[in-house]
Amino acid sequence: MAGLLSGTGSSADEGVEPISLVSTCELKDGTAAATIEVSVEVPATGEAGRPVQPGPATVTLTLSRADLAGLLPAGTEAVVSRAALKVKVAQKDDSAEAQWELSSPGTPLPADGEVRLVHSGEVPYVTFGAPGEVGFSLEELTLELISASATAEGTPDIATLTCRPQEGRSGHFATTQVTAVPDTEPSGTPETSAAPEDGSGGAAEKAIAVESAATTVEGTDPCPLEPPVGELDTSEALQPPEGGPLKVSPLLPGTFGCAYALGLANVRKLNGAMIINDPDQHPALLSVLVGKQTSSRSNGAPGGYYMRTDSIANLTLPDAESTFMAFGFQPVSARVSFENGPVTISVSDVGRGPDRVTVATAYFRQSLRLHDVKVNGTPLDVGSNCGTSKSFKVVLKGVGTYRNALVGGPLNGEVDIPAFSGCGTGGEDLNPLFTASLSGPGNRVFLNQGTVCVPSQSDGLCPPTMPALPGAKTP
Repeated sequence: MAGLLSGTGSSADEGVEPISLVSTCELKDGTAAATIEVSVEVPATGEAGRPVQPGPATVTLTLSRADLAGLLPAGTEAVVSRAALKVKVAQKDDSAEAQWELSSPGTPLPADGEVRLVHSGEVPYVTFGAPGEVGFSLEELTLELISASATAEGTPDIATLTCRPQEGRSGHFATTQVTAVPDTEPSGTPETSAAPEDGSGGAAEKAIAVESAATTVEGTDPCPLEPPVGELDTSEALQPPEGGPLKVSPLLPGTFGCAYALGLANVRKLNGAMIINDPDQHPALLSVLVGKQTSSRSNGAPGGYYMRTDSIANLTLPDAESTFMAFGFQPVSARVSFENGPVTISVSDVGRGPDRVTVATAYFRQSLRLHDVKVNGTPLDVGSNCGTSKSFKVVLKGVGTYRNALVGGPLNGEVDIPAFSGCGTGGEDLNPLFTASLSGPGNRVFLNQGTVCVPSQSDGLCPPTMPALPGAKTP
């Protein structure tokens, strides 16, 4: 697993030609014309009873700045938005509705002219019970918009915008030809939706099944955590260019939510890695307050535009289990406990237009403790206080799609593991052994944070979905 890196894929395949749909959007005081572009690779063919997985989707809504102005607070220079799409999947006389949830990390707003709100993300797969032609059509697009510089106390106001293809115009954007699976009899019921043993069919008898990313059990708490505690530490955030002063908001309550964060940690000396927050072993949730503090400077001020949003999070990780070949030949297994300090997540935007730079940083301090150590299968008593002699800094930078703490994405960085202390019992000093095997610089950390579930919002993307474990090889 050494040298592995995650990624959710590009927001849309470069070879896919966007489909442009003329639409009408409902505003507070009327309607407005807009254009919806859908860019997603839908397989041209599929087999009955087997999932058809559309690729990552990008949906862009283009409308005038004047039409958008009435939905947002005065002086809004940038927005963060989420898109919920109702996609009709139709085959002959059967149809189902797929819910696509996409996000936008943030869009700067021009003073006038057109605004392009670009949203991207993964979408659920669809299973068909019989062969035939299948059409994908957009029925409705609903946007939730929040001013990126909102500083009012409490949860920021959310503006809602709903758009549909103009009357008389089709929302069709893709077609799939489904064939029968060779050597099998076509069935009107997909394999993934078999009828229960008691004979009741219900929704399972539909010829088209849409697999959602997650489901919520009624009455359960999607974020069974306390809000995070601790102080923000923005020392590792991208700082503004020299110039005029920043407008720093008072500390806000922030928007409480939770998310999964999974990763890998490489140990350079051992040429191996261990899974962090293993998705197959009851992974822990990240507790986060998004937007606890903002720092901004306008585009016309000396030094130019700067916007930073700081969030704070807590993550109590479960123990990790790992086996390494110490010194290249000796199998050593151990459990590793993590002691993490508060996590600060800072997303900084510098400049406007083509020169704009966005940098996300997650920063915290961490200590390690080793226990249940075995050498070649034989237990080695390392004592109860075997761990790093001091805490060390973990600084992770957002990669590719990580442009907003609510949306998440991949992060990576390197850590310098300190020397070990407290290892050994009965007068046996094992500190040199673990220091020689583990300590030193150049240890890569790869993390993938999922989208934050916000229980207080009616469409808060709950429960939190499990992101992919880092798995693509680095160059």
